Amino acid sequence: MAFDGFTVSALVKEIKEKLVGGRINKIAQPEKDELIITVKNYDNYRLDISVSPSLPLLRFTDENKPSPAVAPAFCMLLRKHIGSARILDVDQPGLERVVRIRLEHLDEMGDIRQKWLMIELMGKHSNIIFTDEEFKVLDSIKRIPSSVSSVREVLPGRDYFIPKTDDKLEAEGLSLADFTLALKKHSCDIHKAIYSSFTGFSPLISSEICFRAGVNSSLNTEELGDNEAESLYEICGLFLNNVKSGNYEPCIIYNSSTAVEYASFRLLSYENENYSSEKYGSMSSLLGSFYAMKEKQSRISQKSQSLRKSLSNAIERTSKKIDLQLTQLKSTEKRDKYKVYGELISTYGYTVEEGSKNMSCINYYDGNEITIPLDDTIPVMANAKRYFDRYAKLKRTFEAVTEQLENSKEELYHLQSIQNSMDHALTDDDLNQIRRELEEYGYVRRTASTKGKQNPKAQKGLKSSSKSLPFHYRTPEGYDIYVGRNNYQNDELSFKMANGSDGWFHSKTIPGSHVILKNKGEEIPDKEFEYAAAAAAYYSSDKSGGKIEIDYLERRNLKKPAGAKPGFVVYYTNFSMVAAASLEGLTEVID
Repeated sequence: MAFDGFTVSALVKEIKEKLVGGRINKIAQPEKDELIITVKNYDNYRLDISVSPSLPLLRFTDENKPSPAVAPAFCMLLRKHIGSARILDVDQPGLERVVRIRLEHLDEMGDIRQKWLMIELMGKHSNIIFTDEEFKVLDSIKRIPSSVSSVREVLPGRDYFIPKTDDKLEAEGLSLADFTLALKKHSCDIHKAIYSSFTGFSPLISSEICFRAGVNSSLNTEELGDNEAESLYEICGLFLNNVKSGNYEPCIIYNSSTAVEYASFRLLSYENENYSSEKYGSMSSLLGSFYAMKEKQSRISQKSQSLRKSLSNAIERTSKKIDLQLTQLKSTEKRDKYKVYGELISTYGYTVEEGSKNMSCINYYDGNEITIPLDDTIPVMANAKRYFDRYAKLKRTFEAVTEQLENSKEELYHLQSIQNSMDHALTDDDLNQIRRELEEYGYVRRTASTKGKQNPKAQKGLKSSSKSLPFHYRTPEGYDIYVGRNNYQNDELSFKMANGSDGWFHSKTIPGSHVILKNKGEEIPDKEFEYAAAAAAYYSSDKSGGKIEIDYLERRNLKKPAGAKPGFVVYYTNFSMVAAASLEGLTEVID
């Protein structure tokens, strides 16, 4: 997931095709580290350039962000010099993460001049630098004095150059011997040696090269053999040839519905049961989709932080309460012994002298001799009453704490089920339903939007008004599988959407989503049960990769006790199977 040299090369190809020969029509600076340049070249193209330290980005966009009332100085300088300039060329020096745009314009005297716009996409060091034809810096969107960087100042009047990064080499044109020597200079894993040795290579591409070459990426360079080095050299050459010929295959890699990686080339190392791939026609459209998804995931994560904290605190409190109750329960283990003591004293106490400190007799429950401690300051028979009183007190404590412990365990399970729902929340509606459940059970304060709506009818209206729908998947044979996103949806899915003959699946002993396998009016093949069980394992609170036991039954055998918490059900007739968490083979259906 890096803006590496190969990603930049794919972007340069696209930008060059669309912008060379066109004229700049508009320059805007909506943010302190972002430019939007509109170019007219048959069509209008809007190039978005962001050098944000957290998210450097270069792409075409249809979005027109509002600009500040007063344009920043850098934006004004660009408008003055290249406000209507013609784009002569767009290139990338080697595989550096740098895009150079060569521009032609007329100066104040009407003479033709050239300028360069350098776009450096280097993580936190990203910058946009404007130079003249002699590569003298005119200005930059981020000025870098010597007090900030001892490697290169970026200030007006300074010479522009691309700093060498850790003595990296250009892989293009290297011989096999030089390639191998460069790798062996680093004593580390092979894939790390690749991106540490050559310009433009990222950890992702380096791992992909190892995979295609059939070389263990964690192999140390000291163990690198000649055959392995040659395989790596050939695969690197294949990637570089694809750059030369402009042969790109932009794709996003998904784990379920979550985007995890992107690349300008096909990633064979991710073509397995745990991942899926989506191809794009251009690198720019890929970046637009990928970062929109990432932004959405980040926004949901930020919005859920307060809920997660409240939930985590509630789980911690409940867990501590359970520990205390278990300790209390342990302290009542002597209750039956005290009952026996009382009964034996009542039976044999008349034979014991007053003032004795203990009493020995046969325990008629097991036939063994037993010695019972006595309080010599009270009559012998009064000791029986004292032991009976102790027994009665501990029995009451045992019964009360047992009930409290059961309630606490149910509460903890409920909280963990909400936490599981939180892990699968993708939209604001998902979070809203989770918040309502937390509010309803007093774990968080009611928001202004839900205050005054505490009666059951109002709450029911709130729950049903959500736009959030269950996850919907379809098997290769056309069977529909539905998964509840949260406890309210679990109830609605199981008791309103599902028919009596539909299959119902749930993780056996841990929180998880209700999963419904729709019956098409015929006997369901075994393979469909496996798909549904794998989905139930995937949407459980344990996706660590191990096998999970899943209960399944016909929906008609499912019951919901009166007054039970959302998502809580009981059943007495079921089958079980073991499944690994996976959505392999399932196609997500957008309803």
